[in-house]
Amino acid sequence: MNIIISHASEDPIYIQIVNQIRHSILNGELNAGDVLPSIRQLAKDLQVSVITTKRVYEELEKERLIDSVVGKGSFVSGANKAFIREQRMKLLEEKMLEIIHESKELGMSEQDLIDHFNLLYEER
Repeated sequence: MNIIISHASEDPIYIQIVNQIRHSILNGELNAGDVLPSIRQLAKDLQVSVITTKRVYEELEKERLIDSVVGKGSFVSGANKAFIREQRMKLLEEKMLEIIHESKELGMSEQDLIDHFNLLYEER
């Protein structure tokens, strides 16, 4: 798991970590059952406070993206695939809204955007 902390970011460190782990889970880079580093190990690896990484894992547990088992560690949740799919759809919709906004700024019509999208989709 590759997490990059930016000290120039306006987001607190724990939010940066949460966002990156969430992104890895929702994009399928981390799969159900995958073991996450211990709170202490993640703190050591990122050179941040254990309190920070504890807060990260608590936030991800609240979102039902990870499960923590005392004495065994933290794992990517596999219990709620529908929830994870819904979250991924939400991220996709946010990206689509950005594209729509950008295309309007460029003066593209809806049909131009659809044609461009279809062209790109066929190339993949």
